[in-house]
Amino acid sequence: MFEREGWSMSELRSAVEALAADDLHELREGQLLDRTADIVQTINRLQAELVRTVRHADVVGAAEHDGLRTMQSLLRGHHHYSASAAAAVVRAGRVLEHLPRLGSAFAEGTVTAAQVGVVADGLRPCDVAAAEEQDVDLGAFDEAWTAVARTLPHAKLGTAVQAFRNALDPDGPEPDPTERRRLTMTRHDDGSGSGRFDLDAVGFERVAAVIESMVQADRPRGDLRTRAQQQGDALVQWADNTLAAGGLPLLRTVKPHVVVTVDLEDLVDPATGHDAAATGFGARVSAARARWVACDSTVTRIVMGPDGLPLDVGRTKRVVPPHIRRAVEQRDGHCVFAGCDNPTHWCDVHHLAEWALDQGDTSLDNSALLCERHHTKVHHGFRVERDDGAPPGERWRTYRPDGTEIILGPLLT
Repeated sequence: MFEREGWSMSELRSAVEALAADDLHELREGQLLDRTADIVQTINRLQAELVRTVRHADVVGAAEHDGLRTMQSLLRGHHHYSASAAAAVVRAGRVLEHLPRLGSAFAEGTVTAAQVGVVADGLRPCDVAAAEEQDVDLGAFDEAWTAVARTLPHAKLGTAVQAFRNALDPDGPEPDPTERRRLTMTRHDDGSGSGRFDLDAVGFERVAAVIESMVQADRPRGDLRTRAQQQGDALVQWADNTLAAGGLPLLRTVKPHVVVTVDLEDLVDPATGHDAAATGFGARVSAARARWVACDSTVTRIVMGPDGLPLDVGRTKRVVPPHIRRAVEQRDGHCVFAGCDNPTHWCDVHHLAEWALDQGDTSLDNSALLCERHHTKVHHGFRVERDDGAPPGERWRTYRPDGTEIILGPLLT
């Protein structure tokens, strides 16, 4: 048996190597799609075999052969699986013992590992025990879930599994939605960050509604952003709006705000100045980025002594005072970047002649309303200029970094 198994694996590896050697440029579109379908089905079958093997190895305690307690720990330690991926393989093996039809479809390659995972997540050991106590025939659900997995969109399977769990305890107490809410944020070495959140159905609906409203409100012509980029911009805009509204709880007697600390020499130097400024939460950003933030912010002058201690703290001053901002909003009406009509409350007031580098004054004539994304663009090579001789609605011109003007074509209907 061992020799046969080794021979099968050798054949499998040879087949994969042959696939990798194919020249995809020689295949027509239909052939590429057929190849994709065959590979997906084969991967499903291999995943099913992995689940079957890991389950049997777990039952017989094979991990002890290498000094480990479980196959889940072996998948993590020996094969570099994440904890969640290893747990998913083990859970799938356990649940498929109760669902032979789904297991057969998985082995045939018509059901994916992700679909089996949906069922495994919804059919916990306590649910299997509850079904046995209530004489619920899992066979009927096995047949129904397999049919859904084979024929309907992925999301439908989760709905079908949830219906089973609801039927097991129709009068049970409603769970506390806050118990399932999680948010983790990780800052990377370059100051950027990533995060993950887990929300209950209603909480997720609220967040999705806010993000979608901002995505739909920010759709300028010629927008080439991906959906993920649009949602990322919407999240930052949500935070920006919330900070600007001023209704957040105080942080140590101070309203929450973005803090950027930069030396005066770096602020007025036209060089990029990488890592010249520090944010309030410890990230390092460039002086160029600090100048962008300072364009519409409050500025506090702090004189430092040779020992690094503050000698004098000047008054905090708003770069763009409220009356100037109101005038700019009234005149521009929305972001003035070509093709963008983001509303005034999403916008910063940009200095056409920079107040730090070019000693540009804070005045109506030297100001332009730009949303967060296009304010960034203007500080990275794009340019907006006002043409007072043009008719209303066409008084702002936008230029690319190469000096060519962005000309908007007619709206397509």
